[in-house]
Amino acid sequence: MARQQRSTAALYPKSIPLHWQVGEGVEPETWIDAAVPGAVQLDIARARGWGPHYYAENWRDYLWMEDRTWTYRARFNRPPVESNERLLFVSKGIDYRYAITCNGVTILKREGMFKPIACNISALLKARNELIVTVFPAAKVRGRPMDKSQAAESFRPAVSYGWDCHPRLIPLGIWDETGLELRGASHLHDVELGYSLDKNLGSARLRLAVRGQALAGRSFQWTVRDSRDRLIWCEKGPATADSFTLRGLADDVKLWWPRGHGESALYSWRFELKDGGRILERRSGRTGFRRIRLVMNEGAWERPRNFPKSRSDPPMTLEINGRRIFAIGSNWISPEIFPGKITTALYQRLLRRACQANFNLLRVWGGGMVNKCSFYDLCDRMGLMIWQEFPLACNCYPDKAGYLRVLKSEAVAIVRRLRRHACLALWCGGNELFNAWSGMTDQSLALRTLNSICLRHDPQTPFIPTSPVMGVGHGHYLFCDEGGRDVMQRMIKSRCSAYTEFGVPSPAGMQVLRKILPGRDLYPPRPGTAWESHGAFNAWLGESWLELGTIERYFGPSAGLEELVERGQFLQSEGIRFFFEEARRQKPACSMALNWCFNEAWPTAANNSLITWPDLPKPSLRAAARACRPAMASARFARIDWAPGTLFQCQLWMLNDRLEAVESGTMQVYIRCGSRRRRIGRWEFPKLAPGIHIRGPKLEIRLPEQIPPRFKLQLCVDQQPRLDSEYVLLKSAS
Repeated sequence: MARQQRSTAALYPKSIPLHWQVGEGVEPETWIDAAVPGAVQLDIARARGWGPHYYAENWRDYLWMEDRTWTYRARFNRPPVESNERLLFVSKGIDYRYAITCNGVTILKREGMFKPIACNISALLKARNELIVTVFPAAKVRGRPMDKSQAAESFRPAVSYGWDCHPRLIPLGIWDETGLELRGASHLHDVELGYSLDKNLGSARLRLAVRGQALAGRSFQWTVRDSRDRLIWCEKGPATADSFTLRGLADDVKLWWPRGHGESALYSWRFELKDGGRILERRSGRTGFRRIRLVMNEGAWERPRNFPKSRSDPPMTLEINGRRIFAIGSNWISPEIFPGKITTALYQRLLRRACQANFNLLRVWGGGMVNKCSFYDLCDRMGLMIWQEFPLACNCYPDKAGYLRVLKSEAVAIVRRLRRHACLALWCGGNELFNAWSGMTDQSLALRTLNSICLRHDPQTPFIPTSPVMGVGHGHYLFCDEGGRDVMQRMIKSRCSAYTEFGVPSPAGMQVLRKILPGRDLYPPRPGTAWESHGAFNAWLGESWLELGTIERYFGPSAGLEELVERGQFLQSEGIRFFFEEARRQKPACSMALNWCFNEAWPTAANNSLITWPDLPKPSLRAAARACRPAMASARFARIDWAPGTLFQCQLWMLNDRLEAVESGTMQVYIRCGSRRRRIGRWEFPKLAPGIHIRGPKLEIRLPEQIPPRFKLQLCVDQQPRLDSEYVLLKSAS
């Protein structure tokens, strides 16, 4: 039931929570309590006492619910609403096609899950009231198989329809904050701070756009404070219209920088709507002053060198505040199958992991959802840049008027919500839309529409139509590809302007496997069991993602599950490490390295993720952190396994993405076999300027006839141990 007493808070809006129930059908015969935010599937499972959706094959019990209509109901007594007040039904997200009625009167019909709702229901109020939200069956393209292709005419996450890392579970219901709000007759719809930096990036011209209702005759106060909470702007005056713009100036601004490149300085602002000396409503926020551009990679204008000439590879280097930055990070997917379960605390735990891995950019993948507001607030503070994709992925999205109407409405809401965030570095139409399995082009109306929306509503943030575009690499995703080539062999020969997806899979840890797999299925792993449902077999190509054949190729048969897990996680760690380091060694022709993927929406038995659901790091996260250190010694070698007595070769490098120089020094290089260590060379490297990598000598050594199953290549920098690196190599089984 709604609370009957008036809130004692002095300011509008005043929230009035609701008690929700849900039932099946348009007029349910049975009602159960509903959690809001949440999902109807979770409510049904809770009411029926089902086990967790992630255990064994439990997820299959949920499939039937995607084809049913569901109705939410909230009943409440009329709150005390004064003549100068308005009662609104508000929601930040309902998934996906729905209708809303109040006391039998339809107040809204809509398709889309991201555009917020604010419906004035004051005129419909009675002594006893009923709000109804009817959620219709999941949107699907008729005649398509039960896979992601059914999402090709809806503007929602395609991953929910089934993916190689995600079971088919299509959420339905109220997934974000929803309830009643009491507002004054004079109230604010939106207040947004924008700015433009001068040529020297030293001062910012401020623009505060105010939109509201019945504002004339009221007054306002607008203040801006710097990152040290010092007042730098204050303006007071009368509100003369329902929409107006205020202008100000901030001198000697501190710029917002991504992690590793300076302080992520944020300025706070506050706008107060007043009636005389009484504050009616207050809005506040934070902004970071920065200029972001997407510019051509070094040497890109020179290609192609010969006739016939065509366009060069498009720009893929991020320039922040005039400084070119190597973007290093990962692909972010929704951290829960059901977005209603996502909390700020979960976002915070995962984003801290990204910072610990030395990442500075996360690509919010287009197969998933647009995150809740707290995600972007946290990224602003942490200095994590965000590549934001719209929810289009691996489908040919149509030029149909109905689809484009929904796309436009939803996309405008997304852009207007996110454009105020300093972390937002790049807009992207979606994932893998120019590939053969999607079949879209630059002329597809959906992409042209998204480009035009970003240009109109956020013209200073770069836009690309999809990833990959020409010159950008997606893949590979296995330690050994179909031809038997390993990560090292592939990456040494690869030349891309950016690597925005690459990965190596591994099994989850024992703690997770015991939690999600029945004991009878645990060992040996095999298709047709919960291992397959959780992505280990037949998820992508052949046996992926467990790569049993690859593990056995390097190590032989495993004695048990613990040994199998350790071996698989070792290969992922070393593969991910080499991917990151080799992409960095190809700078400046290469400008980005983003692995697939960072996290999971549910616990897979085997997957490419660095973190197992919900927030448990694999050893590969530590390996990524070592490979992404701003400054480090690095070595390029041709393979991971070496036969005794063969000639081992490696190329030395020093990498420096720091703002400071790396002092000259001496690198000692060793091969360690157990307790024995043999020096194979040394390199007296010069001083490295900020942001500069240098190539060193190539070393070689004839390996002993007796080497252990695992041995190490060690790079030790005299007097600068933080630059040291160590690689684990394998004795070849052949």
